[in-house]
Parts: sequence; C-alpha cells; structure tokens
Amino acid sequence: MSVQVENLEKNMAKLTVTVSADKFEKAMQESYMKQRNRIHIPGFRKGKVPRAMIEKVYGPEVFYDDAANFVINEEYPAAMEESGLEIVSRPDIEVTQIEKGKEFIFEAEVAVKPGVKLGEYKGVTVTKTEVAVTDEEVDADIENTRNMQARTVEVTDRPVQDGDTVVIDFEGFCDGRAFEGGKGENHSLEIGSHSFIDNFEEQLIGKNAGDETEVNVTFPEKYHAAELAGKPAVFKVKIHAIKAKDVPELNDEFVSLVSEFETLDEYKEDVRKKLLKRKEDAAKGAKEDEAIQKIIDASQMDIPEPMVDMQCESMIQEFEGRISQQGLSLEQYMQFSGSSIEKMKEQVRPEAVQRIQSSLVLEEIAKQENIDVTEEEFNAQIEKLASGYGMPGEKMKEFLSEDDKESIRRNISVEKAIAIVMEHAQEVEKEDKEDTEDGKEKEDNKE
Repeated sequence: MSVQVENLEKNMAKLTVTVSADKFEKAMQESYMKQRNRIHIPGFRKGKVPRAMIEKVYGPEVFYDDAANFVINEEYPAAMEESGLEIVSRPDIEVTQIEKGKEFIFEAEVAVKPGVKLGEYKGVTVTKTEVAVTDEEVDADIENTRNMQARTVEVTDRPVQDGDTVVIDFEGFCDGRAFEGGKGENHSLEIGSHSFIDNFEEQLIGKNAGDETEVNVTFPEKYHAAELAGKPAVFKVKIHAIKAKDVPELNDEFVSLVSEFETLDEYKEDVRKKLLKRKEDAAKGAKEDEAIQKIIDASQMDIPEPMVDMQCESMIQEFEGRISQQGLSLEQYMQFSGSSIEKMKEQVRPEAVQRIQSSLVLEEIAKQENIDVTEEEFNAQIEKLASGYGMPGEKMKEFLSEDDKESIRRNISVEKAIAIVMEHAQEVEKEDKEDTEDGKEKEDNKE
C-alpha cells in the first residue's frame, strides 16, 4: 500500500491510497466466498458454482462492491496512520480505479485538525460573582427529593390530572389512514412532560381509566415527515391505567430515610451547604467559560465543516443515550417533537463549534506552557474512573484502548491549562467590567 497526501483549502486533505493487485485479488476471493450461496447458475448446486463461471456469466464486476469494502475497511486505518495527519472527520471516499488484475486505488477526503493562532490568555477579565442560598431554594430542593422518593400508585377513583402518568394504547390517523410510527401499546406517558406532539397530553386530562377517546392534533409546518407536515391528525387512544405519585411526609422519618441525619433541622443545614457548593462550582464554571470565550474571541482558527458535522453527530448520540434511559428512542422523539436529524444538527451546531474552539485553544495553551501529564496524575484519574465502576484501577486499564488513554491524558492537560488561565485571570465587578469594555471599544474606534 502507498499513500499520497494532498493538502486542500480550509484544513482539508486528500489521501490517495494505492493497494496492490494481490491484495485486491484476495478481497475479490472474499467477496466470492460471501456471495456464492446467493448466486444460482443452472447445472450447479447452490454454493458450488466456481468463481470463474460466475465471472464468465455476470462479469467480475459482480464482486467489486464487496471487494472494495473489504479493502477500504482494512487499508484506510493504516493509510490514515501513514499519512501523519491528525484527522478529525470521517473520510469521504471515492474509488478511482477498480479492475480485476490491477491495483485498487481510492481517494479519501478528510478534515485535518486546524492550527490555532492563540490570542492573549493571561490576564483576561472575568465577572466577579457572589453566591448565596435562600430558604426558598432549600425548600424547593427538599421538595424535589420528596418527589423522587414518591411511590407510584394506581388511581381508580378519579380522572387524569396534570402530573399523572397514564398507560395508553394509541394509533394515529391522517386523512383517515394510519401513518407509520404513529402506533404504540402500553406506553407510559407523563401528563405535562410535553413529550408528545402539540396538545396531545392536555386532551387526556379529565378522562378515566378504561376510556377510549380521540385526540386531535396538528403536525408542525416543518415536520420531518413531509407527508404529515402541517396536517391535522386524529389519535385513537385507550387509557389502561392512571398512576400518581404518593409523596412522603416531610418529617424526621423522611429525613432518616434520605440522609444520615436524624432531625429536619440538621438535614436542611446539610442541604443548604450542598446547594452552596453547587452554586460555587457553577460560578467557577461560568468564570472559566467566560475566560475561555474571551481567549477564543482573541484567537484565530479555521475549523473545517466536516469536523463540526462529526461533533454534531456525537452530541446527538449523547442525547439519544439520555432519552433511551427514559424508554424513548430517537425515532420516537423526532416523531412526537416534529424534529429531524438535520434540524437537531442545526440546533446543536453553535455548541458544537464552541466545544471545538474551546478544545483547540486549551490544547494550544497546554502546548505553549509545556504542560506534561505525570504518571501519578494519569493513575489518579484512572483510579477515579475505576471507582465509579467498583473495580481496581489496574483492571480499568485493561479495558482502555491506547486512544482512550491518550484521551484521558489530553483531558488532564486541558484541565491544567484551564488552571493556568484562571490563576492569571482578573476578577472585576460587573459595572467595572462594562466600563472597561466600553473604554476599550472607544479606543478601538479611535484607531
């Protein structure tokens, strides 16, 4: 295999990969072995047709697609490593030569990690913040804990109320015909969660267990299924059960159930301390975000679009993982929210760009500051991760790939870079900050 690299504009590159005729012949043979049981030629038993006979009847092209996939899947990772590029996107692959007995050639267009012209990162100003916890916030947190400890009990003596969970069968019809994805059985739906389209949930309020009813909705004008966009629909719904939360009383018994304390006063004080710590951590994070954004604004980088696309896809996968824990698939979410993959990509794109920019500038700071990650720091992070899975750190290492380990080291160096930025950051009051920025803007305008 040989690899030629051509640098393109906007941090893109093209790899031209040439694979020997011998390797392509092996891939052709693998393709034959995969397909032979599906190819029938009169006079031969199934799976016993010689490859030469198949190629004579159908042409060798019958094996090209599978053979190309075999070669690309095997050779691209090695080509990527041989190129010496830091590739940050999936490849856009085009086969440029495929013929039996000849070299196999394909091109892979990829995004390359962009360089950063770093702006000033020491001495950036951040807004000074004071944090405090009110009695109302303590009460709200305790109320949330009570709701989390609530038992779900079936209700038989009243109709559906806001906040209830109903178990339903449903089927949707548009123009009198059932549509794909609009049917479900024994689905648990929390009233008020707005997880279903339009005002579906509100129309179940007041209904009783055992009722069969019709719910009228209208799909959004920009619905991902074009045949349903902007159209009215009717859902036939059967309510199997109504479930409500039985919230425990706020007393010392409840306190001993959810904490190590014995009295309500002790518990409230602990809640206050935890809320304060949470607010302090949030304020610290906000200052870090503010400082990093200022460094981004003062820096220059040209982020290739495929790199952004890949980050968007990663964020959607994160979201899919979260909703799957609630028993909802991404397809169902899109069906009931009127969203689509393209719409979701557009929604997360600003955050995707910001994540990439943050990572790039912090990695560049780590490079300029010659930040090293010691083996002790690495092992400490491994132990921290391992504790979450209840296993020893050495055992955790066995499950990690080299890429995983490198990612952990990179994260540690980024955290150390943030620490350097914040060590030199200057806290200013909000009014002082605005005056400083106004003055700088006036100076810039004079220039």
